[in-house]
Amino acid sequence: MRSLNDMLEPGMMVRHPQQPDWGLGQVQSNIAGRVTVNFENAGKVVLMSEHVLLELVHR
Repeated sequence: MRSLNDMLEPGMMVRHPQQPDWGLGQVQSNIAGRVTVNFENAGKVVLMSEHVLLELVHR
């Protein structure tokens, strides 16, 4: 089953639901289940998409 994480593309804005203090993040890459996001307050973070469902932010 596909999730939202599978459809994330570079440039999209997201939030981490369990880490709201990280702030807004911009997707850098999404390769083989590894999503790299640059967050305002946490910097660049690589997440395994099977462990967290990022929230898409519509601006």
